[in-house]
Amino acid sequence: MKQLITISLILAAIFASTFLILTSMGLLTVEGIEAGLKAASEANAIYVIIGVVALLFADIFIAVPTLTIAILSGYFLGFGLGALSANLGMVLAGVTGYGLCRIYGPGLLKKIYSDPQKREEMQTIFNQHGSTVLLICRSMPILPEVSCCMAGANKMRFVRFLTCYLISTVPYATIAAFAGSRSSLDNPQPAIYAAIGLSLFFWMAWVIFIRKTRMEAQQLQSE
Repeated sequence: MKQLITISLILAAIFASTFLILTSMGLLTVEGIEAGLKAASEANAIYVIIGVVALLFADIFIAVPTLTIAILSGYFLGFGLGALSANLGMVLAGVTGYGLCRIYGPGLLKKIYSDPQKREEMQTIFNQHGSTVLLICRSMPILPEVSCCMAGANKMRFVRFLTCYLISTVPYATIAAFAGSRSSLDNPQPAIYAAIGLSLFFWMAWVIFIRKTRMEAQQLQSE
C-alpha cells in the first residue's frame, strides 16, 4: 500500500505544480477561461466546443477546474452541446492518461521501485481497489488524472477502466452542463447547487471508501 500511495502522491504533486505555476503566471484562471469562452461564443459556437474539449483534454497534463468548465459549457452552448463537449473532453483526457501510462508507466515504476515484489504488491492492491477509486475519482481535484494514470501503469483491463471511468464521468459532466444551461447572471443558483451537490456526493463517497479500506486493513492486521 505504501508504494501505491507514494506513486499517487508523486503524480498529484506533478499535476498540482503545473496548476500552481500557470495560475501564478496568470495563464490559467477561472476569469480568463470564462472570458475566453465568452469571446468564442460571440464568434461561433464551434469555437466554444473546441475550447471546452481542449481545456478538459489538457486536464491530463495540467490540472484545470473541470467542474467550472463543464458548467460554462452548458451556459454558453446549452444542455445538449454543452454536455457532449464536456463529456468528450473528460473522456479524451482519461483515455489519453490511461494509454500513455500503460505504455510508459511500467518503465517508470521499475525505475522508482526496482524490487519486482513491491511492484507486484502495488498492482495487486490497485486491482482490488482501482475500480472503486475510478468510480469516485470526481470526489476531489487531481484524483481523476492520478487514477487514470495509475490504471494504465498497473495495466488494468481497458474495458474495466473505461466502464468505471464513464460511470463516474458521464453523470458528473452531464449534470454540470445541465446546471450551466439553466443558469444566468441573474439566476446562478442552478450552477451553485450543482457544484455543491456533486462535490458533496463524491466527497462523501470518498470518505466512506477510506473508512472501509481502513477497517479492512485493521481486520487483516488483527488476524
